[in-house]
Amino acid sequence: MLQIGPVKLATNLLLAPIAGYCDLAFRLICRHASFMPEADPRSTFTPTGGVGLACTDLLSPQGLLRGSASSLDLARTSDEDKPVGMQLYGSDPDIMAEGALWAVRHGATVVDINMGCPVDKVTKKDGGSRLLCIPDTAVEIARRCARVLEPHGVPLTCKMRLGWFDDAPVALWLAPRLIDAGAQAITVHGRTTQQKFMGVVSHEGIARVVEAVGRASQRTPAIPVIGNGDVRDAHDVVAMIAKTGCAGVMIGRGALSTPWLFRDAWTLQTKGFVPSEPTTRQKLDLIRMYLDWMIEFRGEHYAMVQMRRRISWFGKRLGRELDYRGTPTGCKPLREAMRGTATPDDCRVLLDRFEAGELRGGGYDAPVEEAAV
Repeated sequence: MLQIGPVKLATNLLLAPIAGYCDLAFRLICRHASFMPEADPRSTFTPTGGVGLACTDLLSPQGLLRGSASSLDLARTSDEDKPVGMQLYGSDPDIMAEGALWAVRHGATVVDINMGCPVDKVTKKDGGSRLLCIPDTAVEIARRCARVLEPHGVPLTCKMRLGWFDDAPVALWLAPRLIDAGAQAITVHGRTTQQKFMGVVSHEGIARVVEAVGRASQRTPAIPVIGNGDVRDAHDVVAMIAKTGCAGVMIGRGALSTPWLFRDAWTLQTKGFVPSEPTTRQKLDLIRMYLDWMIEFRGEHYAMVQMRRRISWFGKRLGRELDYRGTPTGCKPLREAMRGTATPDDCRVLLDRFEAGELRGGGYDAPVEEAAV
């Protein structure tokens, strides 16, 4: 269990605010997959869940305050989507504080400040990881937001990178300052902005931030540091905790192809084993549920755009059955056919055909576009 201020989470696993992907439908898929039974129906395993907190996509406080349709769609939540963190990005302390109050009034369990996004369109406006270069502004944003959140019992958290440049570990001394300003948890992605998503995440860098926060914090319970980066399977979660001493793990891109990763990681931590992989039918049912929720929450046009875009991610875990040579059958024909679909019914027909054994072959581990977290 992980505690962030007054909020007690059921697990120490968090879904990252993945730009362009972490909408309500996907958050619900991850929550649902956390309770998927093992593939073997004879198993006596009873799943205990996995997602402790799921975060929204990056939210513009200006967009929220103006009532922008796109911002409101990204911030949409539901009774089943709890506890939920709403992540704000920007550089104006007053507007960020107003955005934090908006988030509280619209269902946020936790409000997070983005200090880690390396994407140009965010950093050019002094948001995201650019705040690591203007630390006084970052601290003032945290102070203003924490002040408006405190009366409502909603904790403030900050998600950051190790620094902007590889040789300047800003997080070491900025994280304690953010805690002094009122942050009740720090999430650290173990790369710098200069690295973006290249190279390997630095467990040592995260561990140093954990130590720095531990030395600086005199609070009880202790302020948790949450590790993030390169978590692709359950063993990566356990390794992150063991190597860094972090209190929890935030999972980003690994969840896009494996939304049941939270189930696997929590079971490994609590029971010492990883559940068997879901069946093809279970995986396809997740995709079907995702399609239905996308239509319900955002409409058919948006759902179709996203299905054509995300089939590469979903496909990474499909077509893993072996052919007569012992090679995964793959799902390249399904991916290609899905990109040409025009209606939800077309998607459903293709998924049914794949389940029946068609549209297979051509490898299953296709490259996909990066997602910012």
